[in-house]
Amino acid sequence: MAVAHMQNSQLRLVLHDGNDPVSGDPIYKAKSFNNVKTDATADQLYAIANAFAGLQERPLFNIERKDSSDIRSGE
Repeated sequence: MAVAHMQNSQLRLVLHDGNDPVSGDPIYKAKSFNNVKTDATADQLYAIANAFAGLQERPLFNIERKDSSDIRSGE
């Protein structure tokens, strides 16, 4: 059986940067924070993301976590 071992994690804030003047579609910008503790909970990341969002000029649209894992044989 294979096992996954999380190697690193990244927190990404997606911010609303207005709307495209031609199409009217929303425009988003992202700020990424690397080296997030891999054992951080969703509640912890949510709290920190909202604290960082308060320091931004643009409103927060979404919070994302990106994890990277190694998958190996469990034998």
